[in-house]
Amino acid sequence: MPSNQDTKSKPTVRDVAREARVSLATVDRVLNNREGVREATVKRVRTAIEKLGYVRDLSAANLARRRTYRFVFVLPDGKGQFLTGLRQSIDEAVEGQLYDRVEARKVLISSRNNTDLVQKLMALDPDEIDGLAIMANETPIVRDTIARLKKQGVAVVSIVSDQPNSDRDHFVGFDNVSAGRTAGTLLGRFVGDRPGRVAVVVTSMQARDMIERRLGFDSVMAEQFPNLKPLPSIEAYDDPELAERLTTRCLRENDNVVAVYSVGASVRGVADALTSHVSDKRLICVDHELTDNSRDLLEDGVLDAVINQNTGHLARSALRVMRAICDDAPVIASQEHIRIEILIRENLPKRHDPNPI
Repeated sequence: MPSNQDTKSKPTVRDVAREARVSLATVDRVLNNREGVREATVKRVRTAIEKLGYVRDLSAANLARRRTYRFVFVLPDGKGQFLTGLRQSIDEAVEGQLYDRVEARKVLISSRNNTDLVQKLMALDPDEIDGLAIMANETPIVRDTIARLKKQGVAVVSIVSDQPNSDRDHFVGFDNVSAGRTAGTLLGRFVGDRPGRVAVVVTSMQARDMIERRLGFDSVMAEQFPNLKPLPSIEAYDDPELAERLTTRCLRENDNVVAVYSVGASVRGVADALTSHVSDKRLICVDHELTDNSRDLLEDGVLDAVINQNTGHLARSALRVMRAICDDAPVIASQEHIRIEILIRENLPKRHDPNPI
């Protein structure tokens, strides 16, 4: 026969107040970390919470207080398909959380116009923001902005490209060094024993995600594939025409290039250079991020593999983490771990589902 404890419903704030011998208002102050409660009373309330196993229903509490989470995503204004897809995934994730009282807006910044960057970052008002998710180059103005907002109680996460030297709370994205090592391992094994050079095309070497991927890639080349020599990085700034022109020049000036690592540049421009290049052997090419362009190139055999991170997972994770920080709740590490996905022609997801989890 079940005991009375077994048949009891979940403990409520009234149970906590009764156990701690305090008012409901005092319990509310302790739960919301507000001032005006003596330390001994706080300790008594927390002891009652632990004894009863009380778990706060944050959704109900926020609904009762009519709280709305106000989040801002600061993202590059690039027109590449990955950034476009990320922005779309953010819109979809926010729409899915409207009933959870989540509002979010996007602020697009230029990575090449410092005046635009400064003006938009300075315009962020901490009184109007609960959480910030930022993808930007790691610069003093970005670090200062993060510090300013954190000082005013704003939750801050970096997304895709980390800001480890800042006061940010959390990074949402895969391990870019590991992603670079993964790309290097695949490329090296695809090339085999052939000696030669590897052209490396990036968006910008001012971006930490590009730097870390390059670091991981170079370390694998040195450790496992001494027959391959990576060339200096080509910066294409997410410009397809520039990527094609610079990659073509690199291939003409280096007749022993056997592979190309597209770290995060415009893959369509890189691919145009590859398909127009005359060689007795097809060049191996590994790219990052699954887009319509990279999918087509995988299917056509121009690309050999794509190292992907799911944009839908990135967007939803950023929202969950910012909410958890705002609520002083734990971040569930296993739920927010962004996996490194390896995609080849044989395991491409269906066309209608470009970002499966």
